[in-house]
Amino acid sequence: MAAADLEPHASAVHPRSYQNESYQHGFLGIVGDLQKPGVLQDVVIEVEDRLFPCHRLVLSAASPYFRAMFTSDMAESRQKTVSLQGLDANAFGEILSYIYSGTLNVDKVQPLYQAADLLQLDYVRDTCSSYMDMSVQRSTCVDLYKFADVFSLDRVLKRSLHFICMHFDEIASREEFCSLSVNQLTEIISHDELDVKEETTVWEAVVRWVQHSREDRLHHLPSILPHIRFNLLTSDDMAAILDHPLVREDPGRSAMRNVVKVTSNEKKRAGMDTLEMAMIVIGDRFHRTKGIGNDILYMNPRAGKYIWCRYSKEDLPNLSPIAVASGNSIYVMENGNEDPIITNELAVLEYSHAGNMWQRANMSSFRRPDIHVTYINDLEQFHEFLVEVDKILYYITVERLPDFTSVHIRKYDRHTDQWQKCSPLHLRISKPTGVWQYYTAIPCGSHIYFLMDSVMHRYEPIHDCWCERTPLQELEWYGIETAVAIGTEIFCTDTEVSRTVVYNTVSDSWQELQGLPNRDPDADINDYVYTVLFVLENQLHVLVKVSKEPLQPSNDAAYMYDRATDNDTVYVYDRSTDTWRDLEANVPCGDYSTQGGLCPVARMYLPCLTAKAIGAHGH
Repeated sequence: MAAADLEPHASAVHPRSYQNESYQHGFLGIVGDLQKPGVLQDVVIEVEDRLFPCHRLVLSAASPYFRAMFTSDMAESRQKTVSLQGLDANAFGEILSYIYSGTLNVDKVQPLYQAADLLQLDYVRDTCSSYMDMSVQRSTCVDLYKFADVFSLDRVLKRSLHFICMHFDEIASREEFCSLSVNQLTEIISHDELDVKEETTVWEAVVRWVQHSREDRLHHLPSILPHIRFNLLTSDDMAAILDHPLVREDPGRSAMRNVVKVTSNEKKRAGMDTLEMAMIVIGDRFHRTKGIGNDILYMNPRAGKYIWCRYSKEDLPNLSPIAVASGNSIYVMENGNEDPIITNELAVLEYSHAGNMWQRANMSSFRRPDIHVTYINDLEQFHEFLVEVDKILYYITVERLPDFTSVHIRKYDRHTDQWQKCSPLHLRISKPTGVWQYYTAIPCGSHIYFLMDSVMHRYEPIHDCWCERTPLQELEWYGIETAVAIGTEIFCTDTEVSRTVVYNTVSDSWQELQGLPNRDPDADINDYVYTVLFVLENQLHVLVKVSKEPLQPSNDAAYMYDRATDNDTVYVYDRSTDTWRDLEANVPCGDYSTQGGLCPVARMYLPCLTAKAIGAHGH
């Protein structure tokens, strides 16, 4: 046979790599069984007087730390028992469970991270870091900030620092605040982002910190004082500080008094110039997908403040749904698709008040439930809602088809970083062809209410169930356009605000209120009317837009329209007299859009907001 005949043909199949998943899983299972006492163990790890029989080969395969220990000339490589110092025994037990099974249980996260850091287990470190990042809250932020500072966990450090700044007044009064180091304290009080109304709050926090261990900390005061913005204080407050025992009685008080007098940082803290503002989306989703822009009008008509901001499509692909959550956090769902087609992969963006920008929230993405709506033209039959109830975020989808309506809910579990499915609501409701019927999902108290003109259901998170409530049709009244909750009540009105109703969630009953007086005797029935209810400073407001024809998008930068064809009016409701009052507001014209007739309201930081505004006016 010729040598050439031994060569493979050109069409021969090239070698391939195959994976035996059953072998992989089975091998891990066998390794896990080896963790049982007395099965081939050749080394004992001692941690805090607890003994853990192990296998050198398994430990070396999993951990670079153990690999270096057992394959070198170190004494531990020959010892039957190896003692590890500075680790928590329970945390090491969880580490061993992970090494032998691949499953990690996170309970006490900081000791677990310390053990993983020593043993150089990247997956465990990353998992613990993500867990800490999601666990930042009032009771944990200071402790996590200190831990992240020691181990250089930048993401956890930034998030916990931001949380402390945003809740400074409350956090500074807690006992754990006094456990901060002097460098950590000065870093915090140096921030422009501090949410304080007065600079005296910062001084009082420093006083509490020093007095917690006066003898050890008093000498730090001269280095701390330059970070307090004394120029923002009144002359009376300044005199009181100079006469404070910490300044007056300290031997170095002359130097300290000079520090107080020469401090020149006049920049206001973020919390010193804030205002509740309603967030009005400019342009609908179809307009934004055509590249016209992502704009929000922030407004407080009573204060005469209107700030128009534009966000790039890269920073904010879409603007609905939006939720204002506890701690003045603002979230928006984002599907990351520029085409006018609904995609299923969803993520959450979070608003940064300090930078007036949107960034990816520290939450996992998830898939939207399967829906029948595909294209943007069908979106009037599909709405998404993002709401918070008892500090838990819920994502809700409502799909309205000819023969039925489906409501799906997912809730975010911050401890597992997962969006969990909740019980859905399926309603057999026939929809007349060509007839639009309002619907919304609105949080009120500890529940979520699904409201239509003809039905009403309440979701109870504690029991994960829906229950039917008294529908609005009991009043023989139809045509809801917008709704909003205040306390234990839900207010609704029709397109022209001719009639207003309120639902009492406690008594499960409806009551009709006074509608607006006749706004325009010459109004044409064909006028395009847009209304939205919102709550500012705990008072009910309504924005009413009237146009001679449906608004069309403009080519200019801010969607401005001819005021001759638009009439935007804001009314405020007085419950005690059951009357609406015209605020005579000068609302900028625009193609307004809300999700389900809901208008989020947040406390906005005006200097941060105006820094990137494309238009602003007001007092």
